[in-house]
Amino acid sequence: MNKYDPEYIDDEEREMMGSLESIDVTELKPPTKAEQEEFKYVAKEFVKTNTKMNIRIDPFELEKIKKQAELAGLKYQTFIKSVLHKYITGQLVEKDKIAG
Repeated sequence: MNKYDPEYIDDEEREMMGSLESIDVTELKPPTKAEQEEFKYVAKEFVKTNTKMNIRIDPFELEKIKKQAELAGLKYQTFIKSVLHKYITGQLVEKDKIAG
């Protein structure tokens, strides 16, 4: 694990990062017009699969979230999404569960 890997990266993601780091980008050819169109299509389809969500939150809690997001170098919406993802995938657990 290199020093830039966040602790929450799983083994598969870490392996992918290692593979990407081994690529010599000077040998890569630019994508063809057809490939560029395919990339655009896939990106648009990906965006469509995300669902927007609105929640109400206490202003004090939101300020604390924004400060934590800033420390993590993220926008607060991205930070919240990351925390939720970690929690539902078991990468983030409550303190009581760790002690128990």
